[in-house]
Amino acid sequence: MSFRTRRAGLLATLTAAATLLATLVATAPAQAATVTYGQDVSGYQGSVNWTAQWNAGSRFAYVKATEGDYYTNPSFAQQYNGSYNAGMIRGAYHFAIPNGAGGAAQADYFVAHGGGWSKDGRTLPGAVDLEYNPYGATCYGLSQASMRSWISAFLNEYHARTNRWAVIYTTTDWWTSCTGNYSGFWANSPLWLARYASAPGTLPAGAPAWSFWQYSSSGPFAGDSDQWNGTLDRLKVLACNGTC
Repeated sequence: MSFRTRRAGLLATLTAAATLLATLVATAPAQAATVTYGQDVSGYQGSVNWTAQWNAGSRFAYVKATEGDYYTNPSFAQQYNGSYNAGMIRGAYHFAIPNGAGGAAQADYFVAHGGGWSKDGRTLPGAVDLEYNPYGATCYGLSQASMRSWISAFLNEYHARTNRWAVIYTTTDWWTSCTGNYSGFWANSPLWLARYASAPGTLPAGAPAWSFWQYSSSGPFAGDSDQWNGTLDRLKVLACNGTC
């Protein structure tokens, strides 16, 4: 065999090997991202068996504390303290009523009724639930500019009271319709996205990633089922504000 023939054969072999490698890389399944499972509950769930939830794999819980400036969850203590005692990382959330009291007043009400934060490594920053109005017009009769102002007032007051930026719970559709798909809050506030589907889908404008994803309202956990976009250790970092 001549040198030219041997060289051509070697090149053909290398080319075939490179093609095979490229095909394997292209068709290999992507490695699944690490997530941590948890849940959120409200007064509808009443007394929750938190040991059972832990045994089912839940590692964090958000508990409804307040709504507007007029409602507190009657099961809050059992849910908030019970999840903690079972070993979970827990946090509280506030159901916003933007056509009611102002954002700052509702943040104060939330903090006064369980929505505060403690640097114990197992308490998450509070969350503000911004979603479709269950009592009337989708955007509560507010313009997009007025809605942005209300949210800003809530976030700023919550930060002033707790030194933490509240998590924002919302859907991309509501956020687009009611804030004009505003991107200015995501530099500080983690996104808790609600979408009952097999994937989170499109995020609100400017959100670099989802931090929490509410993916099911029908199990496997009591209330709604959620994922944290990361390991349990990373969730603990959020809980302790990066200083533990």
